[in-house]
Amino acid sequence: MSKTLSFKTYSAKPAEVERKWYVVDAEGQVLGRMATEIARVLRGKHKPQFTPHIDTGDFIVVTNAAKVGLSGKKVEYKSYFHHSHYPGGVKIDHIKDLLKKKPEKVIEHAVWGMLPHNNLGRQLFKKLKVYAGTDHPHAAQCPAELKVN
Repeated sequence: MSKTLSFKTYSAKPAEVERKWYVVDAEGQVLGRMATEIARVLRGKHKPQFTPHIDTGDFIVVTNAAKVGLSGKKVEYKSYFHHSHYPGGVKIDHIKDLLKKKPEKVIEHAVWGMLPHNNLGRQLFKKLKVYAGTDHPHAAQCPAELKVN
């Protein structure tokens, strides 16, 4: 008679997930390295009860988005391409101009590219709050500081 091992795979339920709030200061941070850490926490991969099809992540508040850095010469050469699917509908936004006009969009675009592109990803993306300055309206949630290398 052989003994068989029996293990049960844990799957987190949406009601039993505890969410925390974290604040990230983007001043002096490299955009890509910061975005990967933010996407990891938004997805919930830092928790032991991570379940791929359930939102187990936490909320992230990013401040000082206007002071984020880019490595190399990306400030001069990087651009975002978009086409409206109409003739002549090409739109090219240079990152140098976006950092001046809408610095929040730069961080949001970087994080969105690292999340799943489905209903779960859209749900995760709503938990990201980005602000150009140091002030944010989420002080009541008592966010803890998240260290990003």
